Amino acid sequence: MTSTGKIPKVDQTTSYDVLVVGAGLAGLRAALAVDPALKCVVLSKVYPVRSHSVAAQGGINAALDPEDRWQDHAYDTIKGSDYLADQDAAAFLCQDAARAVCEMEHWGTLFSRRPDGRIAQRSFGGQGYPRACYAADKTGRALYQTLFERAVAQSIAVFEEFFVVSLVVAEGRVAGVLAIEIASGRLVAIPARAVIFATGGAGMMYARTTNPYIATGDGLAIAYRAGVPLKDMEFIQFHPTTLPGMNVLITEGARGEGGYLLNAEHDRFMVRYAPKLMEVAPRDIVSRAIETEILEGRGFADGSVHLDLRHLGEDLIRHRLSEIYDFAITYRGINPVHDPIPVQPGQHYIMGGIATGVEGQTTLPGFYAAGECAAVSVHGANRLGANSLLDTLVFGRQAGLAATRFCREESKAPPIPEAGWEEWQDRLATLRARRAPLRYGPIRARLRTTMTENVGTFRDRRRLQAARGVLAALRDAYQHAGVMDGGEVFNYDLLAFLETGFLLDLASTVVEGALVREESRGAHWRNDFPARNDDQFLKHFLYTWSADGPVVGEAPVAITHYAPKPRTY
Repeated sequence: MTSTGKIPKVDQTTSYDVLVVGAGLAGLRAALAVDPALKCVVLSKVYPVRSHSVAAQGGINAALDPEDRWQDHAYDTIKGSDYLADQDAAAFLCQDAARAVCEMEHWGTLFSRRPDGRIAQRSFGGQGYPRACYAADKTGRALYQTLFERAVAQSIAVFEEFFVVSLVVAEGRVAGVLAIEIASGRLVAIPARAVIFATGGAGMMYARTTNPYIATGDGLAIAYRAGVPLKDMEFIQFHPTTLPGMNVLITEGARGEGGYLLNAEHDRFMVRYAPKLMEVAPRDIVSRAIETEILEGRGFADGSVHLDLRHLGEDLIRHRLSEIYDFAITYRGINPVHDPIPVQPGQHYIMGGIATGVEGQTTLPGFYAAGECAAVSVHGANRLGANSLLDTLVFGRQAGLAATRFCREESKAPPIPEAGWEEWQDRLATLRARRAPLRYGPIRARLRTTMTENVGTFRDRRRLQAARGVLAALRDAYQHAGVMDGGEVFNYDLLAFLETGFLLDLASTVVEGALVREESRGAHWRNDFPARNDDQFLKHFLYTWSADGPVVGEAPVAITHYAPKPRTY
């Protein structure tokens, strides 16, 4: 890489047409959808195969069976969202599902099969038909391997280990990004006519999460700081079944295959919470049921309930749930063929994100988002399991196609302003030189415990206001904190400091949204407002950055064919 001029650039010879930030499923699918005649590049802060998409286990939804219909999938998605999903967007997702899954099969994804050779499908929570296509319990990995191989075959450029710090806006549209080249510490400008964020979630806001260390909400916070609204950030999904301690994910597919949830009294307690669907009720319902059992003293001593797979038999467990079998043995020393697995809820997914339409478009011309960092909104207040992998493929493709159209209509990107680059250059130099006694570590730790204790499965005004106060103090402390490593090469201490700032910004939107939404809907449960209130709160909340904290706005929910009604299972 060479650079000339005042601002270092990754490629000085030309600007890019489409820049994709994030190399998970949504990012690679977006890049593959870009017209090959355009100059496209993918940026990733880690080596691409470390993207969190590979951790998805259970399946990807599609109405493939002749007895199933995409309309039924859409209804289940909308009902599962507690009627906060935009129904036109949910319909688009579900109607496109069969095409997306068959495309991946034709590209080489090795799905598990039925005896007659068709793609195998299993039950997942909140759905009236077994429509989760799967590859044992490694579905995300199988899908990702297919896209990664295809991206390599099509020579899609990927810049590995680049940490984006800012979205560049010029002349009222996107102009590219500023990023730290991690290997050298250089701040580089990467101009582009269109930018797609596919940067994943922000699980590191919570102490108990299935997410990896890299899930720090970078893309959401960067878009938010650039003036792009975030939507529905109060809706945080807690997966019902994670291993206590590390909170490693135990796929919903284990319950879809027929696993039981048992409390310390050996009761299948889901009969009291969802008598029809039992263990395959939607995630918000199952998570609250488990938390209630534990809080009321019917859990086990380690703060768990048990997932019992023993009746499924060794052959099914070791073949269809092989990763779960390995996890239980590796991390807990438990053989699920002979003993139940302890499980507890853990943060898993963000239903909200960068506000987009079905083409991934945002309020900023030329800027798109897809995957978990985006809120289309198809998940509303509660995502159905196996809809997230579908989301990445459907809307990643949509974003790539839309960015292509934008580039055909627009001239080259405006120049990246010197002032913004200089401001970040000065800021990074100041941080490297600062020798403050306070580090980011205690700030992030306090943030995570505060969110887990006060903004978790159950919420109320007292705890939310306490969280607001703690966040205010942490933001103030953050302004005076420093880093230990003053170097430039592979300075992960500096990167973690910047990530902590992103998390603080996002946590404020979650808390403010949870305070404003005085009702219980989907994954957002207010003990002081335990009923859903459609008259006042059947709407999206939007969060726009300001120096004093998020400014809260509103947007209507698109209702087409399904009027809201009580949600029972």
